[in-house]
Amino acid sequence: MIFLPEFEITGKALNDEEVRREAKLKNDIFTVYPYAIAAAEVLKNVKGDLEKMDSRHDRKKYLKNIDDQLDKTFKQPLKQLTIDQGHILIKLVDRQTGRSCFDIVRELKSGFAAVMWQSVGVFFNNNIRKPYDPTGDDKDMERLVREIETSSLYRYEVYQQNLLLGKVKKK
Repeated sequence: MIFLPEFEITGKALNDEEVRREAKLKNDIFTVYPYAIAAAEVLKNVKGDLEKMDSRHDRKKYLKNIDDQLDKTFKQPLKQLTIDQGHILIKLVDRQTGRSCFDIVRELKSGFAAVMWQSVGVFFNNNIRKPYDPTGDDKDMERLVREIETSSLYRYEVYQQNLLLGKVKKK
């Protein structure tokens, strides 16, 4: 007896253009998904740390420090993303955190900053207020993310990244 990997039957044949579009979407998701996971983890840690702080001054200083650290770590790699990958990243951050990027920016920066980034997003044909919809507009993305999450190659790459970051001890 052998076990085969699960697969989903979609019930429709894909033409060449749909196959190319699907491959591009999968590649883009594979590229930005680690950033979405990192963003969710950072946000969870920041939220926990902010709840422990009483002083508004301490919170502001802490957020400035976190902002500087994130700039050093992620600014250059994120600049290399395409516009489509940026759109996907915004959706995946919403998927991982359960909150839109607009709400996150409004909470951590200000309402003005959130409106400014929404305006920039609209300029690039994106809406950072729009929620992630795994059963509607984003169902193809959800299917591909689930496929990537169950992939052995992806789990191995996550393990290697965690090994490099010291989160996993080598046996």
